Amino acid sequence: MDFEPQNILVIDFGQLGDVVLSLPALNAVRAKFPHARITVAVGKPGKQVVEMSQVADDTLVVDRVSLRDGSKPVSVWRIARLVKEVRARRFDLVIDLHSLSETNLLGFLSGARARLYGRRPTRSLDFLSNFRPRPVVEDRSKHAVDRYLDVVAPLGVGQVARVPRLPVRAEELRAVDELLRKARAGRDATLVGMFPGAGHPSRCWPLARFGELALRLENNDGVRTVVFAGPEERSLVKQMRAEFPSSAIIFDRLSIPQLAAAAARMSVFVSNDTGPMHVAASVGTPVVILMSEHPMLDAYVPPGERHRVLHKQAIAEITTGEAYSATRSALTAERATSLFAS
Repeated sequence: MDFEPQNILVIDFGQLGDVVLSLPALNAVRAKFPHARITVAVGKPGKQVVEMSQVADDTLVVDRVSLRDGSKPVSVWRIARLVKEVRARRFDLVIDLHSLSETNLLGFLSGARARLYGRRPTRSLDFLSNFRPRPVVEDRSKHAVDRYLDVVAPLGVGQVARVPRLPVRAEELRAVDELLRKARAGRDATLVGMFPGAGHPSRCWPLARFGELALRLENNDGVRTVVFAGPEERSLVKQMRAEFPSSAIIFDRLSIPQLAAAAARMSVFVSNDTGPMHVAASVGTPVVILMSEHPMLDAYVPPGERHRVLHKQAIAEITTGEAYSATRSALTAERATSLFAS
């Protein structure tokens, strides 16, 4: 690298969980260029993750889904406006972590002196990159964290901690503690979080089984359940109240920083394979992940040894008993750790 970049754009257009898994790579860029101004182009949910992580000086929010799925004239107009804004910021280095054809083109049109793109066969236009040395060709068998780190490796970032971590802010913790206090869940209560959503029905464990799991934990282990619902699950809140024990607390209006703070108060977080599960893992809470089998199953689970993954050919094949055993195992391990620490 023959120059010291002062104004860097990192393109990070993934979903919420993808942005969490990209944090080690973002931290590596920040550590390599501590005095540069770093802007991360990111979707709306990911914006809050980037801001919490403190790896960037600014964010540029891009609704990639509307650009892709909107009407052609509107999409073209939005893309032209985005290119104009990016060019006006005069970046001297663009790093494209996801390296899709459209993001590669945005980096090319940015006017930046140097462009570092991931190399994704059939998905990227990485010939538009001019950074040397080039990253290795994407290895889809690797964990997502390591694939992001492979993209930034040519910068000479060296050894990097590969477990994503999000700091929890004191104001969010106070807000969550007040909500828990109003629900009569004191600081000494054992809380298990549950996230029954996933964006698509095929990725969701049946809601009734989440309710059965909550009831078993309450009856056998003295646990209070906190159910989390995002905007996509808000229509299910009435059904959640019917399926879960009456003692369950339902949080359906939290921001991403508040979700992180609430997850940090949980002893265990049980979830389908979705973004909030990654947020919970990133604040240090052990997660129990319920998912269907797919070829890249191991590539997207949170790194770390405290988590438990349950998977079957179809997610509905996972029984309540199996989920209870995994959750109780994680809960017992956490209680033992707490006793040892005290």
